[in-house]
Amino acid sequence: MPEPTKKAVSAFTKKPKSQTAEIGATVIFEAETEKPDAKVRWQRDSKDISSSDKYTISAEGNKHSFTINNAVQEDAVGYAVIAGGSKVKFELKLKESEVKEAKQAVPPEAAAMETKSSETTGVPPAPTESSAPDTSGKTTPDALPESHRPDTRQDLTGLFTEKPQSGEVTVGENITFVARVGGESLLKKPAVKWFKGKWMDLASKSGKHLQLKEHYDRNTKVYTFEMHIVAAKANFAGAYRCEVSSRDKFDSCNFDLVVHEARTTEGFDIRSAFRRTSTSSGGKKKMGEPGSSTDAGDDSGELDFSALLKKRAVHVSTEPDVDVWDILQKAPASEYEKIAFQYGITDLRGMLKRLKKMKKEEKKSAAFLRKLDPAYQVEKGHKIKLQIEVANEDAEVKWLKNGQEIQPTGSKYIFESVGNKRFLTINNCTLADDAAYTCLVGDEKSFTELFVKEPPVLILRNLEDQMVMKGERVEFECEVSEEGAQVKWEKDGVELTRDESFKYRFKKDGCKHVLIINDVTKEDCGHYQVKTNGGQSLAELMVQEKQLEIYQNIADLTVKAKDQAVFKCEVSDENVKGIWYKNGVEVKPDARTHITHIGRIHKLTIDDVKPEDEGDYTFIPEGFAFNLSAKLNFLEVKIDYVPRQDPPKIHLDCMGRTAESTILVVAGNKLRLDVPITGDPAPTVVWTKSEKDKSKEGESHPEPTRTWTLKSGEVLTDTDGRVHVESTKGHCIFTIEGAERQDEGVYSVIVRNPAGEDTADINVKVVDVPDPPEAPRILSVAEDSCVVQWDAPLFDGGQPVIGYVLERKKKKSYRWMRLNFDPFKDTTYEAKKMIEGVPYEMRIYAVNAIGMSRPSPASQPFVPIAPTSEPIGLCVDDISDTSISLKWRAPERMGSAELDGYGVEYCKEGSDEWIPAFAGLTERTSVIIRDLPTGEKMQFRVRAYNMAGPSPPATLPQAVTIREIMQRPKIWIPRNLRQTIIKKVGETVNLVIPFQGKPRPKVNWTKNNEPLDSKHVNVRNSDNDTILFIRRSERNDSGKYDLQVQIENMEDKASVNIQIVDLPGPPQRLKVVDVWGSNVALEWNPPKDNGNCDITGYIVQKADKKTMEWYTVYDQYRRTNCVVSDLIMGNEYVFCVYAINMVGLSPEPCLSKDSAYIQKTGIVYKSPTYKEHDFSEAPKFTHPLMSRSVIAGYNVTLSCSVRGIPKPKIIWYKNKMDITNEAKYRMFSNQGVLTLEIRKPCPFDGGVYMCKAVNASGEDMVECKLEVRPQVTKEDIKK
Repeated sequence: MPEPTKKAVSAFTKKPKSQTAEIGATVIFEAETEKPDAKVRWQRDSKDISSSDKYTISAEGNKHSFTINNAVQEDAVGYAVIAGGSKVKFELKLKESEVKEAKQAVPPEAAAMETKSSETTGVPPAPTESSAPDTSGKTTPDALPESHRPDTRQDLTGLFTEKPQSGEVTVGENITFVARVGGESLLKKPAVKWFKGKWMDLASKSGKHLQLKEHYDRNTKVYTFEMHIVAAKANFAGAYRCEVSSRDKFDSCNFDLVVHEARTTEGFDIRSAFRRTSTSSGGKKKMGEPGSSTDAGDDSGELDFSALLKKRAVHVSTEPDVDVWDILQKAPASEYEKIAFQYGITDLRGMLKRLKKMKKEEKKSAAFLRKLDPAYQVEKGHKIKLQIEVANEDAEVKWLKNGQEIQPTGSKYIFESVGNKRFLTINNCTLADDAAYTCLVGDEKSFTELFVKEPPVLILRNLEDQMVMKGERVEFECEVSEEGAQVKWEKDGVELTRDESFKYRFKKDGCKHVLIINDVTKEDCGHYQVKTNGGQSLAELMVQEKQLEIYQNIADLTVKAKDQAVFKCEVSDENVKGIWYKNGVEVKPDARTHITHIGRIHKLTIDDVKPEDEGDYTFIPEGFAFNLSAKLNFLEVKIDYVPRQDPPKIHLDCMGRTAESTILVVAGNKLRLDVPITGDPAPTVVWTKSEKDKSKEGESHPEPTRTWTLKSGEVLTDTDGRVHVESTKGHCIFTIEGAERQDEGVYSVIVRNPAGEDTADINVKVVDVPDPPEAPRILSVAEDSCVVQWDAPLFDGGQPVIGYVLERKKKKSYRWMRLNFDPFKDTTYEAKKMIEGVPYEMRIYAVNAIGMSRPSPASQPFVPIAPTSEPIGLCVDDISDTSISLKWRAPERMGSAELDGYGVEYCKEGSDEWIPAFAGLTERTSVIIRDLPTGEKMQFRVRAYNMAGPSPPATLPQAVTIREIMQRPKIWIPRNLRQTIIKKVGETVNLVIPFQGKPRPKVNWTKNNEPLDSKHVNVRNSDNDTILFIRRSERNDSGKYDLQVQIENMEDKASVNIQIVDLPGPPQRLKVVDVWGSNVALEWNPPKDNGNCDITGYIVQKADKKTMEWYTVYDQYRRTNCVVSDLIMGNEYVFCVYAINMVGLSPEPCLSKDSAYIQKTGIVYKSPTYKEHDFSEAPKFTHPLMSRSVIAGYNVTLSCSVRGIPKPKIIWYKNKMDITNEAKYRMFSNQGVLTLEIRKPCPFDGGVYMCKAVNASGEDMVECKLEVRPQVTKEDIKK
């Protein structure tokens, strides 16, 4: 039942309205909310806006305002304000200002004068509209340098059809980068990301200065992606990257953006440039004349730079040449107005704007040793630490966020100070921490920007396919990894939004997201998809028209007077209601007639049947165009005179075992056999059942009835209580409660009395729903379909099977979805509309006239997949007289299933009999086929196999003749073997040298023109390479190794040089050459054995002869002599030297035979003298006393501050009288702050108070005036 719709109540009492403004104007939108504490968000193009230089957002109570400063053309878009569940949209429209229009409407005479003036002065005329440079940002190839011109070549292997090109732009201008992707070979829309640098994703930075757009051309099937940079800034320059991906394809492109500073006009008088012009009545402009410059405000004149240029050539300045720009740059901001007045500049605002645009040299910061980086990035939920270094360790540091000081509250922000380093740690970062941060030290600031990156939102529970009936309510539910995550719902690729008809509703419950569709129709069929920034899930919705199935039809009844007639039917939908009719007239319930509806069963009960109740009864379900009919026959009982001795007689309309006389009963229903009998005296009734099943027998007399069971010829009491035999006058009733399958058979009734007996057979058949079929078999699968087959059930329930109903579900789901509502007659079915790569299961129901069986066991899980595309690049790699080598590359389209392998086949030319080259499949992309007939022309093909079967074959373009091709021998020396190979003693030498030649060439190795020692050197040869292997190399393995490859009288030679190196020997003859002061001169000879390589240096060590602890003096020393300095007087030293080569140090050093003794000399230490610093300072008041006026009777304090070394003595005076010892006054001194407290002053306490500070270096005093006013009483006011 659909939920009642609630009337939407707006949260706004005053809504903002669309406005039209001029370019450059300030626009204000205002809104008022019902509640003063309502949270309000402002949006631009559906994206939230925060306060900045461009936008100002303010709130006072329930009044909210949004201000756009200096509106430009890019601001003419749609805006919205959101409060609670209410959203109000409005627009801003911009028009050109009237002043600019007046400027553009220049008369032809003025244009001609300007042109003439430009010709006389040599200055080129201002560019016209047609010749003006294009500042829209669209870079043209001719305007770019050669290194930045676009590459017009097409990259056939990538996804881009047009890559974004590098561009240049001036500060404040716009530029657009365009990327195009061909969509003909893509199954779905490609995903494109724009990056700046290596890691900054620009998708989260869209806003005022960055806009990302995309569109699709259905005619050309090309996706176009654009990145618009609006009002470029200098920090926008850098390297950018564009990435595009689609399934298993990926492509990227790098490009650069160069941002130029705004051009400034240099070389002219700034004072003339910023003087305003005034227009006289005659229309002539006066500029620079005495008295013409006035301070009339911003609208007093216009800036006419072209007139200044015309005048520059003839301007004669009597003033000295002064660089006013230099003066302004060096002067503080408080002196700008004075300098402008001094040099006759009246347009101060224009001068400040021009001065701000000038490129200033960045001065070295006096407060910061290291500033903040320009930007930081952190993942949501993590912490980040911002660090600066200050010049003064005692400096006070303040941290600001978006201009507001950060207070150290809680554990969110942590401030640390270590030496001259200052840290700000932000814990558990959220999107609210994505802001601009400022570090303030004195008057200097350091800025940075923090970007909080959201982790990808994953889908933990996928959507499930659903099949519903028309008019029902559908809920698609998924679960994501993070609460409050933003998701997007799509139907067949089109985004779903909340509309006025409430067709679609979106609900969030923690991590659960639900899409609700009310009153589904056939148009709602399709694929529904939920997307997050970290994944997506797809499900299918199928809607079927309601079809009512009849499980039990109503049957004809024959009843006698005063009996009960019950018409009963069962339908498939328990919610369906219906109407009963008798002979076309609706039946109304009364005392005898009862109509009931319980679940799927509808009953019409008529008590105490009368002759007028006979007729045709019909049941019509509401909303369906069919009916169920049955007839009620009234049985009249006529009583005739019967002699006392009347033989028994059974009165049945149908007897025997023919199909027409068979009584059908549905399993589970009651079997009631009502047999009319006659006979006088009342006959005895015996019921029997054929020997095929268990027989049931009972006897009845006029006395109370009894139920009996006949087994093995004996009459026993029935134990299960299902069988009841009842006899009344003229009738014998046999009843079985809840008929079962074993109750089927031929029932015989025998009536006896003294006058005779009569027998009748009744054939009873119990019908039931069929048994469930066996588990279905999946014959084949395709990309989105499968073919399923099953066997008929072993037992059809006594009625022929009219068809089957199929259901499928995803393997990990619990929801089965029906594939057909009408019974399907065959036992092979093709199921469609499945998702490739998702595991499914199938099950079957059998249907007969009684109803539907229980479901079959589920099939084995299967995955709908399509075969791969054919392998590519099949070619012949090598061929001989009896074999061929083939190679190929993997298919372009692999599909969702893993590749099982490749099958290779061949056949003779002209034959269609393909023979497998080997048993099974191979995972390699190359194969050698052997034992082929020499000289035969053969054709070859390769197919890729996966779970779906073989792919289309890849075939060689023409047949190949199996015959070896003669090839000259050629040795291919690898690049690393073309220079000397250096190995250490004991290392392994393994040289692999490829060669070519057919037939297989003969290979021969020699060393220094001698054969190799096979016990020490191993050689292995193959068809296309040779390997030289030495397990443990030795010094004598060094030398030149020659390789010869020969085929008959053709040969090729190559050589390889091997050098085996070892540790060097110790140096020779180390001796002490000279000793002077604390220095020793050493000399030695190089080692005899250099280890088969050059000596790279020496290590010189010294040791005191007392301790013999060695210390390194020189490392990697290249000469064979040195001087060891800074030796200790009175100690005796010995020395050693190690040799070094590329292998390492020599095992043993060379020790000096002689020692060196350092003689002591007398040394007298003279300590330096220092002049003591005088820290004394005369007293000086840093804060004076302030004059005050107070009311009598209230305590008053006078405060000042003083400094001085040593601490000065403080004396207070009133009217030059010392008041130090008076009790009325209290004096305080705390860290140089002096306070005088006057208790409850009276008018007499007014006067001049003076504070005097005195120490040995001097004195200082301050004074103030205190006025004490008398109190005003109520009596004074009345007077």
